[in-house]
Amino acid sequence: MTDHGDRSGGAIGGPVRHVPVLLAEVLAALAPVSSGRYLDGTFGAGGYSRAILEAAPEITLLALDRDPSAVAGGADLVAAMAGRLTIAQANFGELAVEAERFRMTPLDGVVLDIGVSSMQIDQAERGFSFRFDGPLDMRMSGQGQSAADILNEAEEGLLANILYHYGEERRSRAVARAVIEARRKAPLTTTKQLADLVAGIVRGEPGGAHPATRVFQALRIAVNDELGELVRALHGAEAALKPGGRLVVVTFHSLEDRIVKQFLAERSGRLPAGSRHAPAVAAAAPTFRLVERGAVAPSEAEMRANPRARSAKLRAAERLDTAPRRAEAGLVALAGLPEPQPRRRS
Repeated sequence: MTDHGDRSGGAIGGPVRHVPVLLAEVLAALAPVSSGRYLDGTFGAGGYSRAILEAAPEITLLALDRDPSAVAGGADLVAAMAGRLTIAQANFGELAVEAERFRMTPLDGVVLDIGVSSMQIDQAERGFSFRFDGPLDMRMSGQGQSAADILNEAEEGLLANILYHYGEERRSRAVARAVIEARRKAPLTTTKQLADLVAGIVRGEPGGAHPATRVFQALRIAVNDELGELVRALHGAEAALKPGGRLVVVTFHSLEDRIVKQFLAERSGRLPAGSRHAPAVAAAAPTFRLVERGAVAPSEAEMRANPRARSAKLRAAERLDTAPRRAEAGLVALAGLPEPQPRRRS
């Protein structure tokens, strides 16, 4: 499963539980300054938040997490920071609104660590993983439509689309048909039921990932609207950052990274040149300057120490003194699903 590297370096006042991915690289790209105001859009177990608060004197930080258990788990760190840390239960796509609500704007920096945390993966009752048998839930906030709801209610074309576009599952149609057949007999309610069903259809490679990996990823993304949240968060950061403020995003699979890469390329003015067939149009003023030309990957040493870091990529940019722009339709489209295509008749 394309899950997080562990987010936390051990919150102050609490036990050491996890090691955040690309921590040194995140801090180098964010470049925290004394008395700066920062936002961690994906608090998790507090690894990035703690490191940012300790990076320079008098930093204040607003951390967001949609998971109420993560917010509650940060209480010791909030107490230890003596007024310099606030944690709010909110989606990171709402970061601009939350920063304004807590009077944190304009921000000196925003960091986003996208995906699902190791704590969520390791809790069977959350239903994120096929490694444990649990309810088909996958809701990070505990509210709204669950994975079981999608599997038992979505029509076949929509379900195949979810599996193909969010999970890049090549056998999406076959899996969707099998789900429809299975639920006619009884609803799918557990992770083991789904994992066993997929394993009977998708061929696994020796030593490779579990056959259900892509299916579970797709459902998790759909349940939590993860790509939509990412698009909203990128535009929110553009609105909330001050000139010279930094945006740092760590992604864990190609769908996330494609959105971040396209956003930063478009906002930094790195657009394809025109040709005689497609002349260049007047480009809007850039709103960001790239801190790194390409993605930063973990070192070999980090990947050996933490295998969950192997798919991580970091991209960073610095806000320019230009007005924020409207959301690009192409970027919004990347986060959604295309219309289901009719099946071809043989």
